[in-house]
Amino acid sequence: MKISFVIPCYRSEHTLETVVNEIRDKMLLMHKETYEIILVNDCSPDNTFAVIRKLCAGDKRIIGLDHAKNFGQHAALMAGFHFVSGDVIVCMDDDGQTPADEVDRLLDRIEEGYDVVYAEYEDKRHSVFRNIGSSVNRKMTEVMLGKPRELYISSYFAAKRFVVDEMIKYQNAYPYVLGLVLRTTKNICNVKVTHRDRLEGISGYSLKRLTALWVNGFTSFSVMPLRIASYGGVFVAVMGFLYAVYTIISKVSNPDRVIGWSSTISIILILGGFTLLVLGMIGEYVGRIYISLNNSPQYVIRTVINYEEH
Repeated sequence: MKISFVIPCYRSEHTLETVVNEIRDKMLLMHKETYEIILVNDCSPDNTFAVIRKLCAGDKRIIGLDHAKNFGQHAALMAGFHFVSGDVIVCMDDDGQTPADEVDRLLDRIEEGYDVVYAEYEDKRHSVFRNIGSSVNRKMTEVMLGKPRELYISSYFAAKRFVVDEMIKYQNAYPYVLGLVLRTTKNICNVKVTHRDRLEGISGYSLKRLTALWVNGFTSFSVMPLRIASYGGVFVAVMGFLYAVYTIISKVSNPDRVIGWSSTISIILILGGFTLLVLGMIGEYVGRIYISLNNSPQYVIRTVINYEEH
């Protein structure tokens, strides 16, 4: 069984070599010499790609990819998937938080028959902000994408080759790995692993990036936001009708009562705001369709190192 490790790289010039060495040591202990490591530099502003060049020069089992611009973590994974040759693909981070020395736990569950195995952290070492974002994302994926409630999603996972082969059939500009996994198979499980502190730096996921990731996942793989908007429109319409009935009854029962200007304006603002929200949501879908029709690329690779060796 050949194992392909895919690692998106961004601002990891000081941590990447440690991660790669840990993979090598673990594979040696497992007596598995048939493996490869695909390192995808997502246009990192530091010397990450220089480190990748150095690692590729010293080990022909390492493939280096260099993006022409920053496309994001999920696009980097998709780029790496196109270069894998293994029977099982393992995705992990470049900051040392995902324990490469526990990859055997994921592989054991794959050999038990599961198609995809996600690492579940017993004690997460993310920041409070990142943990809150992950909790919100977990709830939203349950509603929007139909993710099982008990399934924990992380960036550290292993998947069988047929799953990845199905995922790379998706050619549109907005890949979302979880959405692609869930539409391919439901034979997924978790395995508990250790979560470490970052070797260096802070997470690259700001509020803006997390929001963009959520919007990407839900608009690319679910029409649930539009359905929620429709349900919300019906609810607002019913509430408006009930308020109109209440106003009429109040006026009939008390002719001297003056209907308030403020309540009228409030209703107008609520309806107007809700209308703009729905229009914006529809515009997001239409805009993504337009970009997809223009064949906007998922990623653009500037340089490939060592692929010819494979």
